[in-house]
Amino acid sequence: MRPGARGTPTGRTTDPDRTADRGSAAVEFALLLPVVLLIVFGLIDFGRMLNAQLTVNQAAREGARATALVDADQGDARVTEASRPVGAVGRTIQDCPASPGSDDDAIVDVTYDFSFVTPLAALAGFGDGVVLRGHGVMPCLR
Repeated sequence: MRPGARGTPTGRTTDPDRTADRGSAAVEFALLLPVVLLIVFGLIDFGRMLNAQLTVNQAAREGARATALVDADQGDARVTEASRPVGAVGRTIQDCPASPGSDDDAIVDVTYDFSFVTPLAALAGFGDGVVLRGHGVMPCLR
């Protein structure tokens, strides 16, 4: 066996076709890595934002229900409890009147400033974050 031929103990090849392809895997990886990272970062931020939006909506519904059944203070406490997974939220609570009619509603609006953890949002033009809003309405039952 001649030195440098295929199957030699050094594992090197002198085949001209194989030496022309050397390094092509690294180039392909370098070209595809940014695309893969954009997809992964997008999925991470979208999942976090969807979870936060669901939490904000649930907090608004919980607050509206507690406000309709008890009072605005209880509604505020329920918003705080239900929004604990996302942290501090803004809220506006419209309480029921003292003697509510059939068309009176307790209304709770909840806002949350969502901030992205990946740089994808800045590249897409969203800046530092977006404001998520939840709206809850419940007929007054007191």
